[in-house]
Amino acid sequence: MTEPLLRVANLSKRFGALVATDDLTLDVMQGEMHALIGPNGAGKTTLIGQLTGELRPNEGTISFAGRDITALSVDARARLGLARSFQITSVFDSFTAEGNVSLSVQARQPNSFKFWTPARTIARLRQPAQDKLTAVGLRGRNADIAADLSHGEHRQLELAMALATEPKMLLLDEPMAGLGLQESRAMSELLRRLKSQFTILLVEHDMDVVFSLADRISVLVGGRIIASGTPDEIRTNPDVRYAYLGEDSEDLVEETESDVAH
Repeated sequence: MTEPLLRVANLSKRFGALVATDDLTLDVMQGEMHALIGPNGAGKTTLIGQLTGELRPNEGTISFAGRDITALSVDARARLGLARSFQITSVFDSFTAEGNVSLSVQARQPNSFKFWTPARTIARLRQPAQDKLTAVGLRGRNADIAADLSHGEHRQLELAMALATEPKMLLLDEPMAGLGLQESRAMSELLRRLKSQFTILLVEHDMDVVFSLADRISVLVGGRIIASGTPDEIRTNPDVRYAYLGEDSEDLVEETESDVAH
């Protein structure tokens, strides 16, 4: 892994006098799960918005797969293989689970569009949609209306839609938010499976998930990356412990030692 799949260089974003992204540099390597953590207001959502093209930075560059994408639209970035899931959703609650995923498959195959023909009725869209539902644990839920799915299943559906675009990289924004215990366990296991197949940038508040799954972690505070490293390096970094983890840092160190012992 000599060249990063995603490279962010000297990125800055201001909203009037507020500096939301402050000369930020970040590399995400091909094949890794890279977690981005930080307290509320650290600038995580603003950074993700710039990576997806929803926000234009004031300075700096964003490169993906060796190409400068700083000025590209959301759609153009998605066509290159940069897919975002969660927090901002495009699920149609009145459609079936399969119908929603079929739309994502169709978006990746523009020549499959047919006037007045619902995406869910086009045969060559159905099998890929069913495959993606199976991949996220929703096998057998094809005909269920999206509005009838549980919160956790709704999150799984959103992820299936992202996978249907055939991404090179997934940007996952708070996938564990609002999930119950069983749903959290199911999502954590799903993320564990996906990390062997995709490059992932994970924004997440659940520290158990972050420290158990991430290959590397970057800590964002006040719009700046204050540390990047392996989970063990982040756990023991004094700047991180002071600025972000606080008293919980001792618990995290103890958990690490317990994991090693077992």
